[in-house]
Parts: sequence; C-alpha cells; structure tokens
Amino acid sequence: IRGRVNKVKKTMKRQKPFQEPVDNGSVEESESAGSSFPPTFSLSTIKNKQRRHLMFMKLKQEKRKQKLELRKKRKKERDALGDKAPPKDVPKTIENQRVYDETTVDPEDEEVAFDEGTDEFSAYFNKLTNPKVLITTSDRPRGRTVRFCEQLATVIPNAHVYYRRGLALKRIIPQCVSRNFTYLMVINEDRKVPNGMVLCHLPDGPTAHFKVSSVRLRKEMKRRGKDPTEHHPEVILNNFSTRLGHSIGRMFAALFPHDPHFVGRQVATFHNQRDFIFFRFHRYIFKNEKRVGIQELGPRFTLKLRSLQKGTFDSKFGEYEWVHKRHEMDSSRRKFHL
Repeated sequence: IRGRVNKVKKTMKRQKPFQEPVDNGSVEESESAGSSFPPTFSLSTIKNKQRRHLMFMKLKQEKRKQKLELRKKRKKERDALGDKAPPKDVPKTIENQRVYDETTVDPEDEEVAFDEGTDEFSAYFNKLTNPKVLITTSDRPRGRTVRFCEQLATVIPNAHVYYRRGLALKRIIPQCVSRNFTYLMVINEDRKVPNGMVLCHLPDGPTAHFKVSSVRLRKEMKRRGKDPTEHHPEVILNNFSTRLGHSIGRMFAALFPHDPHFVGRQVATFHNQRDFIFFRFHRYIFKNEKRVGIQELGPRFTLKLRSLQKGTFDSKFGEYEWVHKRHEMDSSRRKFHL
C-alpha cells in the first residue's frame, strides 16, 4: 500500500499545474515588454570584492566624463549665445533658503549704531581699553586641555594662562577685575577632552557659554606652518548677521588688540555657518606679486553657542539674554540664530 501511495505522489508532482489559456496578443506584448526593458544590473550582485570595487570605479569615472562633457557643451552654448544666454542656475542650499529673521542687523541702522556706542564693548571699540585675557581650566585638567590653553595663549596677544587650583569663578572674577583683565576664558573638559568654553567679558559682562568640539592641536595637523610669532593678528568675522550674532562677533573682536601687525601676515578667522563657529588661524604666503597662499598654523576648533548671560558669570541668579533650547529651536533646519 505504501508503494502505491508513493507512486501516486510522484505522478502528481510530475503533472504540470493547471494554466488558463492566454491570447497570442498578450503573449506578444509580454515578449516585447521583456525585450524593451532588460533586467537592470546591480553592482551588489558581484560577490568578488575587488571586482566590485573595480566596476564601481569604472562606473564613477564614466559618470564623471559624462558630467564634464555636458558642462563643456553648456559652456559652448553660452559662449555662442553671448548676452542672450539665460542666467546661470543657482544651486539650492540651506544657507540661501534660510528662514528670514526679524533681528537681522542692518549696518546703516541708527538704532544699531546707538546700541553699539553704549553696550559693554563700546570702551574697547572707542580705544579706551586694551584687551588682557586670563585663560584657565576646570579643576584638575588633563594634559590635552592644558596644551590647548597654552596654544590659545599664543594666538591671543596679551593672554595669560593660570591654573584653577579649585577656586570658584565668583572668587576669580573680582581678582581679574582688580588686575585689569578684560576677559576671563575658562576651558572645561570631559573624559580628558576639551568640551566647553565660558567667555566672560569684564567688568560688566556679558558671559557666553559655548560647546567646544573638533579640537585639533598643532601636532595633530598635517602640513602646518611654523609656530606663530608675537605679531598681532588680523581678525575676520564671517556671517554674524542677527543681533545675537552681532554681539557674539563683537565679543570675539574684543579679544584681540586694535592694531594688527600686517608684517606678521597672521589672521584669526571666526566663520559662522549654520550656527557653528569655526575657528582657524592662518598665515599669508606671498608666492609672487599676483598669487597669495595661506598656511594654517593651528589650533583649530568649533564652537556652538549654548547661552548668553547678562553681567558676569552667575549660575544661580544670572539673567539670560538667550538660551539654546534644542527641541524648540532646532525644529527647522533652515532657521539659524546667529
């Protein structure tokens, strides 16, 4: 009986399943569709890693050639049309699609000029005071944080590095004021890495708290120049367009002396992009009468503003002008505050 059952099962497997009759026209359409749309080729189907990488590089090179030919063709068409050529397409970026901010500063505004003449930095910009900076750290700093402070002191003229020794900032600030310091800079660290900066303008404030990231010291940079000289650097401030950004830019400008030494060819740049402030320190290199290059000296780091407080540092009773609230303020990628 078992042998008969097995034979019946085998015969049932051999039999083809029932198929409905199909018109000849539909068969021809399916064949033509299959011939006109060949199966797509994917690099992921290649199992050999080296072969897959080689095919990917060839495909990338072909796309690059096609893009270059298309660009040359468009350039020829524009040259042939001359003045009748259509305007160039401007690529869409997050910066040029930025949401308009009502606090954007107009340099020619009388109200802005009046505020600048009466704010905390007016004494510096009227050349009544010379900057003097005290740089310190959090308690028991590690070697990387100490080296970072020492290199900052070579960038900022008239800057002095002191160890914290467990003193509270409220006790340090009166001593700084009595010794004619105009700034107190505190570098905080976490897990042996610098991660924060408190910048307090003396004697009347304001106080800014920044997050510090992407710190690279001079030894970690490739093709860096020689150590900076004692010449006063130039200061470049980019894209500080709102009232908040304007005050932060003035705070950075007041760190450096009024008269830059152009002989030293050194420049400190604070570049604001999408509310991230990138710091770079370069030296000009004149190759000939027409060509100029730059050589980075270091260090480099990135700042992100966390809060701006009126007056000197006061963590309990201080009045905050602006505080970064991540869940409320970062809802749109096209809205910036600096």
